[in-house]
Order: sequence, then structure tokens, then C-alpha cells
Amino acid sequence: MIAVSGLALWLGGAVWIAFVCAVAVGTLWEWIRIARMGTRNPAARGFWNFAGMLYVGTGAAMLLFLRNPAFTLAPLLTVLVAVIAVDVGAYFTGRALGGPKIAPSISPSKTWSGLLGGVLGATLALLCAVRLWRDGAIWLSQAGISADVAACLGTQPCWYLQARPVPLFATCVMTGIFVAICAQAGDFFESWMKRRAGVKDSGNLIPGHGGFLDRVDGLLAVLFLLALMLLFQPR
Repeated sequence: MIAVSGLALWLGGAVWIAFVCAVAVGTLWEWIRIARMGTRNPAARGFWNFAGMLYVGTGAAMLLFLRNPAFTLAPLLTVLVAVIAVDVGAYFTGRALGGPKIAPSISPSKTWSGLLGGVLGATLALLCAVRLWRDGAIWLSQAGISADVAACLGTQPCWYLQARPVPLFATCVMTGIFVAICAQAGDFFESWMKRRAGVKDSGNLIPGHGGFLDRVDGLLAVLFLLALMLLFQPR
């Protein structure tokens, strides 16, 4: 999965568009399936179908937007790596420390210590992105394009364009908290949908890993809220 998605991301263009659209279609199909299994009312089913199209479509649009020719891979990779770092940090910290559950009736394995580990993972990923940018190892805009174009994202996810040395650590921590909470909330929401539908996995399109929605639940939540922040940020 990493090889296929990584190759599509690297090639960009039509390959990336086709990959994102394929994943979005699979994810939406799983959303509609489990939503209908937990809903009897036709009007409620229509609402869930519309919500799924809005939610998944917005996430897919953000993936395409962040891979547009005006930017390098840095902004999109910053988001992807931060979300992955949340999952990794939450998994290992939760397994090592255990402790009180966040919502055992929805997701029995999620602990508060795991959430703190997710915050730590996202914060470290963001600190690394900032350091690489400040050292000139990564760029936000393509050659020949003004950095102001890359700054059109405001402070999300290119917030390190305007970060100052003094509040830099605090900014990374706050952003790490935001990413971790959003990613975990997306995970909880999908777990709630599956429990409501009485299924263990969202699908079986990925052998041994469940469905597409199982793999992108946290990323979808982050991308959706990121899109809202970009849409409603002050101009």
C-alpha cells in the first residue's frame, strides 16, 4: 500500500488524480454500506449518503489541492506524516502505558495515554518539518513561483512559513494537539459507525487490513477540518 500510494504521490498529475479518485470511490462505497446497515429510515439514509459525499469528497479535494503544481511535496507530506505519526505514537504509547480508556463503549483500545502519544508523535513530525524548511532542505513552492503563492494556505499547513523562533515550539505543540485530536476523533467516529452497523471492518477491499475507510478515517477528519479552516480563514 505504501509503495502504490507513494508512487502515485511522486508521479502526481493524472496518476495522483486517478489514485485519489479510486480511493475516494472505495471509501464512499464503504461509508454508504455501513451507514445503510445502521439506518432504516429512507430520509436518514439520504442524509448519510449526502454527508458521506461531502465528507469524503472534501478530503479527496484537499489531497488534490495540496498536490497542485504551485507546491512541492512538502505541504502534503507534512499533513500525511503528521497523521501517521499520531497513529504510531498512539499505538506504542497506549500499548506501553495503558491506563484509562477514552470511550470504551466505542473503541475499547483507545486510551488517554495513547492520545498523548499521538500528540507527541505529531508534534515531533511538525518540528522536523519546520527544521527542514528552516535549513533549506525542503521548499514550499516550486522553482520560479513566489513564496507568497505557497503562503496562500495561510497557517495551515504551511504555518511554518510565518512561524517565529520564539513561539515555534508552542506553535508545533498546539498544531500537534489539533492534528492528534482530529485524527483520533475521525477514528472514533468511524468506530461508532461500525458499531452502529454491527460490523468489525468497514470492508474487505484490502486483504488483512479491512477497508479503505479503516485506513483513512483519521486522515479524512484532518483533511476535512483543514478544508474548513482554509475556507473560513480571515482574508
